[in-house]
Amino acid sequence: MVRTPPPAVLAAVEAAAMGLGDGALASRVGCLLPSLPGARLLQLPRCVADSRAGRAAGSKQDLEGWSEALSAAVTSLRAGGLVAVPTDTLYGVACSASCSAALGAVYSLKGRCQTKPLAVCLGRVADIYRYCQVRVPREVLEDLLPGPVTLVMERSGELNKDLNPFTPLVGVRIPDHAFMKDLAQMFSGPLALTSANLSSQPSSLNVKEFQDLWPHLSLVIDGGPIGDVKSPECRLGSTVVDLSVPGKYKIIRPGCNTPSRDL
Repeated sequence: MVRTPPPAVLAAVEAAAMGLGDGALASRVGCLLPSLPGARLLQLPRCVADSRAGRAAGSKQDLEGWSEALSAAVTSLRAGGLVAVPTDTLYGVACSASCSAALGAVYSLKGRCQTKPLAVCLGRVADIYRYCQVRVPREVLEDLLPGPVTLVMERSGELNKDLNPFTPLVGVRIPDHAFMKDLAQMFSGPLALTSANLSSQPSSLNVKEFQDLWPHLSLVIDGGPIGDVKSPECRLGSTVVDLSVPGKYKIIRPGCNTPSRDL
């Protein structure tokens, strides 16, 4: 069941969203990008993901396949690579948020305006306190995350200065997806995360929809279809909520889980 933000959480983001857009990406330094002819494709065993959701456990072979995908993704990310990943909303492209060269490669890959921010994906609610100035009770974060929301907060000095250098804010994601939770915890550092599509093009709900990007990726993790490919609502992505102003919240961008009524 998708949890939606309570009213005391969902007032300050539209203006913040507009504030996520001036300046230019700083110099791209910090790591080398791997030179690969094209992406490696790994398919996740679905039964393992189901077991992490409380259903039947996977076979030994399936568990090994899951571990192989995790290890391959972490290795690629630590080498400065771009990895396509399934999330609880859309397919995304992830890279190390600490690797300036990888951040630049994401913008080039998507043809994305360099004044448009990238979100940060973390593994645990506790990690948010290291990378953000939290101005809401911890219970609020735990009620919203993991989940299909991006929470905008003031960033701390722990984040790479080349990540969205034009704004003091940052959007934080903890996707409610078994592989992404395992990956973020195993990587043990902030991941930059954006949708797996060219800028201004429809979001992707399966790996074939962004096949044109594969040659520029190090790895593609196929977690199967996400949502209903015929439903426009399923392509909206996460709901973006600003929590940067104490005592207030505001929805910057309605997403696939935005409530239609007050909670």
